[in-house]
Amino acid sequence: MVVNDPIADLLNRIRNGIIARHESVVVPTSRIKLAIAKILKEEGFVKDFELVKDSQNRMMRIWLRYTGKKEPVLTGLRRVSKPGLRVYAKADDMPRVLHGMGIAIVSTPQGIMTARQARRQKVGGEVLCHIW
Repeated sequence: MVVNDPIADLLNRIRNGIIARHESVVVPTSRIKLAIAKILKEEGFVKDFELVKDSQNRMMRIWLRYTGKKEPVLTGLRRVSKPGLRVYAKADDMPRVLHGMGIAIVSTPQGIMTARQARRQKVGGEVLCHIW
């Protein structure tokens, strides 16, 4: 299956898994998706992720995180920069999601990082998505 926007595909699979209350979701792997999954784990939105060796494709399993009452920790995902309309931000103009309650994931020359890290390192880049 050919996917035009792999980041949106990742976010949609995570969103659908949360809506269906699955414990984990399986997504095709790429370096960008691995970097996003690493950030989601560091920020506490997902439990863990692992690479799954399939016969043909490299896949990644992302373990979703819920509270004690089976309420998802991750409540919202939004793709900001799309293939048809790229959104860039300078270091001083990095977005704040829900007044600091969420994160923005940014692609910079130093790699994929949160907007908070980009502000500290004083680098700008492409705003990939907002997570809260």
